[in-house]
Amino acid sequence: MQSRTFIDARIHWVRDRGLDHAVEKEKHLLPFHYLKDFLIHSFPSSSATASSVPLDAISERRQDLRLPFRAIRFIRLFPNAFIEDTPDHSASSSSSSSSPPRPTIRPTDDLILIHSEELRAFESSRDNAADRLLRLLMLAPYRRLPLPLIDRLRWDLGLPCDFVRSLLPDFPDYFQISPSSGRDNLDIELVCYRKDLAVSAMEDYAMRTGGYKKGAPLAFPLHFSRGFELEKKVRKWLDEWQKLPYVSPYESGSNLPPKSDIAEKWIVGVLHEVLNMLIGKKTEMENLVLLGQHLGLPAGFRKVIAHHPGIFYISNKLRTQTVVLREAYRRDLLIVKHPMMGIRYRYIHLMHKNRNSSGKKKKDRSSRRVALSVEDDEDHEAEAEGMEEGREEEDDADYKFSESSDFESGDEESDDDDDDRVIDVNLSPPTQEIQPRIPSPIRASPIERKLLTSKIKRNEMHKVGKSNSAGANWRVPPKSRISV
Repeated sequence: MQSRTFIDARIHWVRDRGLDHAVEKEKHLLPFHYLKDFLIHSFPSSSATASSVPLDAISERRQDLRLPFRAIRFIRLFPNAFIEDTPDHSASSSSSSSSPPRPTIRPTDDLILIHSEELRAFESSRDNAADRLLRLLMLAPYRRLPLPLIDRLRWDLGLPCDFVRSLLPDFPDYFQISPSSGRDNLDIELVCYRKDLAVSAMEDYAMRTGGYKKGAPLAFPLHFSRGFELEKKVRKWLDEWQKLPYVSPYESGSNLPPKSDIAEKWIVGVLHEVLNMLIGKKTEMENLVLLGQHLGLPAGFRKVIAHHPGIFYISNKLRTQTVVLREAYRRDLLIVKHPMMGIRYRYIHLMHKNRNSSGKKKKDRSSRRVALSVEDDEDHEAEAEGMEEGREEEDDADYKFSESSDFESGDEESDDDDDDRVIDVNLSPPTQEIQPRIPSPIRASPIERKLLTSKIKRNEMHKVGKSNSAGANWRVPPKSRISV
């Protein structure tokens, strides 16, 4: 069998502004959606306070909701989605407690409307969601995956928060919940293996566009960032690698020789198929690492992603690494948009619609450009240039993967005990100390300095000329020549 022939060359990372923008415009969308579900599902619909939740209850579940910072600050970032109701001070003054009244949070009518549309969109694509989850289980060698792992991936798979109760019981021929071997966790186990679904996205496209036979070579679509160039020896290796037979990701790769080119093509096929199952065609690198351990991928398979920057793109936005399937995007837009992704864009638009300037910081100013991009994406490249925040990698930086991420999702905030103290928004804000503004010295540009220098020289020459002309008037005129 063929051994590994990959050239030991450095593959440079070149930034793709469009794909970075596709990742960055979903900033805070996941905790926003988690908080929305918590508000709506906290109480039964028949309750009088069905849509009102105390702020303390949200603060206690900050980690579960994946809030990047204290709850009250996050809620006040989105006044068009969440309403903060503060009890009257006069009613609370009679109480013996000296602490200020704690507010309650409820969703706005616009948020409830989009949530209703989301439920209808999921109902229309319920069978598709079950098929995608079934195909994911079919990729696993043991036809089972841990339930906590599926719950971690449910956002990327487009599953509802209560999919265990609302989706799995409707497909008893597909799934069953079984205890995990050797652990206290539960697994989702495959009941029926459907051969008609064991067709990868690559094979399906090849069958629809031309005659394809099982095991024939299939070349992955390649899309590189603008300005990216491969070395000649790497390009030659890639051309030969594309001509290798395509091994379906639904087949076991255990019989392939390890660290060979054919095994690497199978790994790429598995990752390609997983990303195709996700409605956003992207996911965090950590999710792929955890999933790869259950799909039979070898340790260190992340290096394979670095070998193929024309198939996968790694974005360093939002303080994490996100793997994006290049062929699924045109600039920052999905070529084929899932109905659930259309609903998410509606959430993004609501998050940044007429956002209050008092609750923002400088690092949140990019959200205005994000809201505009949902409606009109013609000028998104120019907008993405102004959305850089924090540390940016250089265009010539190489891929560097660490065993554990050095970043935490979300903004850096101190976890003090009084993180969620409430400042009544109805009271006048405290007086802020105004710092005197020291004007910076005005510096002339090189052209202005040149003009000023030439003007000064002309003035000096003019003064010298005047003094010379004045001295000449006092000179004795020369004697006239007398002709004899």
